[in-house]
Amino acid sequence: MGIQATGKSTFYKERFFNTHFRVSMDLLNTRNKEDKLLDTCIELQQKIVVDNTNPTIEERAKYIQKFKERKYKTIGYYFCSKVEESLQRNSKREGKERIPDVGIFSTKKRLVFPKLSEGFDKLYYVEIRENEFYVKDWNNEV
Repeated sequence: MGIQATGKSTFYKERFFNTHFRVSMDLLNTRNKEDKLLDTCIELQQKIVVDNTNPTIEERAKYIQKFKERKYKTIGYYFCSKVEESLQRNSKREGKERIPDVGIFSTKKRLVFPKLSEGFDKLYYVEIRENEFYVKDWNNEV
C-alpha cells in the first residue's frame, strides 16, 4: 500500500519474485481481469502479492475478504514516502511506467493508513533509504 513510485514493484521483485505470483493493475488493466486472475491463483492455492496502491480501506477490503475466505494469511506492507520523493522517482520513469504527477497527488489525498483491524494478520512499514528497503514492524504510527 502506498502512493505511486514508492518502490512497491521493485520490493516485490527483490523479495517475492521467486515465491509469489504478482497481481497488479499495471499488468492487467481491468478489474475483471484482476478478479479472474486472483480467483485462479486462490483456487490453485498460489502465494500472491497484490501490487497496487490500495489507498483506502474499501479498496483493501475486497482482497482481504477473498483471502480470509480461503484461509490465506494476509500481510500488508505500507510504503512510507514523501510526495516529493515519489515525484522525483516517477520523473525517472519512461513510457507507460511514468504516471502523470496528478495521479500521485490524487492517491496521497485518498491514502488511509492501514490497521490490523481491517483483517490483516501482520502489517509492516517499508522505507527506502540509500536505495535499500528497510522493513519494520507496524506500530500504528508513521
